[in-house]
Amino acid sequence: KPLSQARIAVVTSAAFFRPEQAPFDASIRSGDCSFREIPRETDLSTLEIGHKSDAFDHSGIESDKNLALPLDRLRELKAAGQIGDVAPRHYSLMGSISAPARLLNITAPEIAVGLRADGVDGVLLTPV
Repeated sequence: KPLSQARIAVVTSAAFFRPEQAPFDASIRSGDCSFREIPRETDLSTLEIGHKSDAFDHSGIESDKNLALPLDRLRELKAAGQIGDVAPRHYSLMGSISAPARLLNITAPEIAVGLRADGVDGVLLTPV
């Protein structure tokens, strides 16, 4: 399918969550393997960051959340006709998962079900 007809979603490991959602649990030693759905109409300035890792500088994604969850850029690409549509849901996970079995066996398949249900043709993965 041409990109101009494709529905695109984002999956990020920035640990973004909306104010009404539970934050990621940074106390889980091997990392919180849950995910948060981020609707396409979300105002990125409202997102919180729940990443447990202090190994990277958060200031970039704090100042422009599009660096990790480029919803504004996807909306612009849709308006310009360069992509067909922005998926109705996007997914945020916590990075720095040191024991990824649950992530691979449970979380990723759950996200895949959601992406399929939304008719997503392509996914932009943004690791943090």
